[in-house]
Amino acid sequence: MNYLIKNRAGQFLLLGMIFIVTGFILMLFTDIGSTLSFYAAIFFLGFFAAKNAMVETIRSKSPNVDLLMILAAIGAVIIGFESEGALLLFIFAGSEVLEDYASSKSTRAISELMSQVPSTAQLLKENGDVVEVPTVELTAGDTVVVSRGSQIPIDGYADRDTFVNESALTGESVPVTKVKGKEVFAGTINEGNSFYLKVNKSSDDTVFSNIIRMVEEAQNRPSKISKFIDRIESRYVIGVLVGVPIFIFILYTFNDLSFRESFYRGMVMLTVASPCALVASATPATLSAISNGARNGVLFKGGAAMEALSTMDILYSDKTGTLTHGDFQVVDHAADEEILKEVIYIEQQSGHPIAEAIVNRFKNLDLEGLDKTQPVEEIPGSGMKKGDIKVGKPSAFNDYDDPMDYMAKGISGNTNIIVGKNNQVVGYFSLADRVRKEAVHAVRNFQSEGIQVSLLTGDNEAVAERVAEEVGITDYAAGCLPEDKIRYVNESQKKGKVAGMIGDGINDAPALANADIGIAMGSGSSIAMESSEVVIVKNNLQKLFYSFKLSHRLNRIIMGNVIFSISVILSLVTLNIFGLLNLPLAVLFHEGSTILVILNGLRLLRQGSEEETAAESMTLAEAGD
Repeated sequence: MNYLIKNRAGQFLLLGMIFIVTGFILMLFTDIGSTLSFYAAIFFLGFFAAKNAMVETIRSKSPNVDLLMILAAIGAVIIGFESEGALLLFIFAGSEVLEDYASSKSTRAISELMSQVPSTAQLLKENGDVVEVPTVELTAGDTVVVSRGSQIPIDGYADRDTFVNESALTGESVPVTKVKGKEVFAGTINEGNSFYLKVNKSSDDTVFSNIIRMVEEAQNRPSKISKFIDRIESRYVIGVLVGVPIFIFILYTFNDLSFRESFYRGMVMLTVASPCALVASATPATLSAISNGARNGVLFKGGAAMEALSTMDILYSDKTGTLTHGDFQVVDHAADEEILKEVIYIEQQSGHPIAEAIVNRFKNLDLEGLDKTQPVEEIPGSGMKKGDIKVGKPSAFNDYDDPMDYMAKGISGNTNIIVGKNNQVVGYFSLADRVRKEAVHAVRNFQSEGIQVSLLTGDNEAVAERVAEEVGITDYAAGCLPEDKIRYVNESQKKGKVAGMIGDGINDAPALANADIGIAMGSGSSIAMESSEVVIVKNNLQKLFYSFKLSHRLNRIIMGNVIFSISVILSLVTLNIFGLLNLPLAVLFHEGSTILVILNGLRLLRQGSEEETAAESMTLAEAGD
């Protein structure tokens, strides 16, 4: 009711309803009064439909569903059926308001979530004073004070260990531990002690702001079935506009009916042949599914991505940060002090988990005296370099001299990084990573659904084999460059398979862009997220499996809606051909089917919580054990 009162279309609907009730009451006393009341009802109930009919017809140069309803109401008035014309527009306007409500409801949870993000923050100044400032004025490098129990105002790094409730962001109700130096996100709640936050993003680039942006973009990127329905709508409407006069002519000429009766049956045909329910079959359901996914930490950039996920045949996955934690630790290394300083300086310029692990291991090393004028360059898929010093994967050093035999000293099964200078290997680092338990379950669940899962990693053969074995993947490829990952994706597509690719790094971006369904980890690089159709806010493949199941439910609901809508249209058209349907019943059944279709789509707002699907996934995984 509040929605009706606050919304202009809802207000007109209420006024129209009042005039309709008044019209039927006045029919007992005065024909003129009731007729005028029905005219008033038709004005209020048909105002937005007439406006949309004119604007959209002129803009797209083709008629739409609203035009059919307006013409049917006008036709009813012409032959003296003002009450039926008013009822037609009342039910039509009611279904339109309900559809608008459905669309707004599908994003309201996200909008409310965004509105809860603090608009101000407690900025710690250099002199020790704490002042309240708008979050839009914060820049990278600022320090913000976050009190216990308060919402974090902006993305940044915590200066000490704390507990953070990220349920608003990820759907997980259990607070997570954030160790010193870990990133925390705007809109989440600090349930630990107060801490200082080092800002690393502007307010318009936080995870929350990206959620809002992606949901808004998703609304403007319809699914394939929505595009198809939109394409045929204008042609269908033209067919109805041509067919109704022919239907009236046939009834009047060959069925020996009066013109008034023939015209009335024509208005019924104009109403029941309108594809209102068909037009509403996909969009409300798709928006509901996108909103459901966003609340559970998975962002879809459009209905097409949500729809396509259920058709996936093969899922290619990166290793670091996707199947593994990406939380590396240096377990062995060798390099002289000067080379070590150069390596730390170079790795400081990278956001890769391996680089962060090396920097953290030697964070107390004094870098004074280094030449910082030379630029540090990233070599996608290989490593980093500064002048004649290069740091990267072993395969990038095959043509280098190795007098100390460092290439062979890396621990088998670990991630090994080589350092080279002037075409000679001068050091190495061996790092260990841990496989994510949820990745093991998710892989098994995808495989149980008939989806082939394949590992593509730039790491060495030993690491790839170890991770693949722990996760349960039999198909893997090691030492992959960006172009190799693209090649694997393209080869699957040539075989007619729908290929998904999931990753988080710059080297994954080309493959993500080439895949039918690109899936990026929210903590990964910006270019990876921009190259993808799907973004997982937290590095958890279980959430992708949840969305996979949600996509199946969406497609089933859309298909059910389409079949139901077409069946209702055919049934009502058949009844009208045999003269078994009057206008009020035609409107009731036709618009009632539209309302049912919209409500059916709205079920996806609440159907299947993340926790329920996670429990289902765990059961499947345990069964596999």
